[in-house]
Amino acid sequence: MNSTTAPVAPAATASASAPTVPPTPIQPGGPRSRWWGLPLLRAMRADYLGFVTQLQREHGDLTRMRLGYEDAWDLMHPDLVREALVTHADQLIRWERGMEVFEEVFGQSVLVTEGATWQRQRRMLMPAFTPKRVAGYAQLMTDAARSALDAAVPPGQAGAQVAVDALWTDVAMDVILRTLFSTSAQADAREAAWATQTLSETAFREMFMPFTLPDWLPLPGKAAKRRAIRSLKRLVWRHIHARQAEVAAPGAPDRSDLLHMLLALRDESTGDALSAQDVFDQCIVSFQAGHETSATTLLWWTLLMAQHPEAAQRAQSEVDAVLKGGTPGPEHLVQLPWLGATLKEALRLYPPIAALMSRRTTAPITLGGVPVPQGAMLRITPWVLHRDARWFVAPDRFAPERFLDGAPPIPRGAWIPFGLGPRVCIGQHFAMLEMTLLAAMLLQRYTVRLLEGRAVGAPRFQVTLRPEGPSALWLQRREAPQGR
Repeated sequence: MNSTTAPVAPAATASASAPTVPPTPIQPGGPRSRWWGLPLLRAMRADYLGFVTQLQREHGDLTRMRLGYEDAWDLMHPDLVREALVTHADQLIRWERGMEVFEEVFGQSVLVTEGATWQRQRRMLMPAFTPKRVAGYAQLMTDAARSALDAAVPPGQAGAQVAVDALWTDVAMDVILRTLFSTSAQADAREAAWATQTLSETAFREMFMPFTLPDWLPLPGKAAKRRAIRSLKRLVWRHIHARQAEVAAPGAPDRSDLLHMLLALRDESTGDALSAQDVFDQCIVSFQAGHETSATTLLWWTLLMAQHPEAAQRAQSEVDAVLKGGTPGPEHLVQLPWLGATLKEALRLYPPIAALMSRRTTAPITLGGVPVPQGAMLRITPWVLHRDARWFVAPDRFAPERFLDGAPPIPRGAWIPFGLGPRVCIGQHFAMLEMTLLAAMLLQRYTVRLLEGRAVGAPRFQVTLRPEGPSALWLQRREAPQGR
């Protein structure tokens, strides 16, 4: 199975405004689950996105299969997704195995917790991620991007071959270091980027295992995992302890970063602050999620810009007309609709979290009129939803105009790069602001081109979705570099 193949939907010529009523009646089909589903698990691990794409093609929008002890259901229609994540949100918890894997790194953070603990954490964290509060991080973002983007092409050269995957990883890591801790440290950034990518690859492997073997065992990948966890924990605790000492000293500087916000948070009902461990857990999940997904999206967006020079030129002209050589800020987002549309289309074609949005039913529910028992595992795959021809005409085509005002409406639940329902990503405003500012700054400085004879790598899914192999492009300085 090829994970780049879009599903062949029953209404392949329908427009994006087609009704979202799923076929009636829905009956959950699915492949044969021989040997407790072990052959199916092997196929998923080899090519998860291709497996689910073929699953929808052959068995429809609602499927069911036996995977070991799991009663696994796949939901591949926007209405089913909304019904599960919104209507039945109170009867769902996150898939326990996935949370066990994540808990090793993220502790009892908002990503992992459930019930009253999650509700308390979410309620306390929301003020730090409102659009107004996030706008205050804009200068930290542009400061982080400026030096890295200016240095992407060596001084005195008109252009250069640049590894854009490494470029965006470094920039996004610097952004999250500054927005979390008001500091920039390239040595920290490189080590932290390696650690987060190592842990993503490890997590993907472990999710297909019934349990995690002890990390002290001399097995492949265990030494790298131990080093990665130690590195991230040491980095975050060092900054927390330094800030605590700073706050205790006379004449402490006034900070506006995310760590300051976390330390200042109080529960509205009790007045309690976050514990030191709570602050650490929220910092480390913000650290991981706040750089990896943004870096991945910006990487795919840059590759798409190189593949579609007319769309890139239009975005560049828009940026020049609006910014007039100045530094972008949150006030410019509404004035850059085409640039925003190119980013949203990149998120559609290559969602950073392309799959494994899994839930467990804690009570019997119905989906599309079909009874689903308590204890079932529900799986949602944005990759399949985003490439369904019923909701997106020519779904494999890069077409940013889908996201402009006046375009046919996209059914709710068909485009979910940040999730849906109560668990929607708390950092979505942060991510969209960061990506728009950084994309505009790149376009002010460079024109991006594909290297002759070099193809873009196929998508490789390991928790986040990245191209296979290195991603190098030619960055050509513009005649009058702007936005310095």
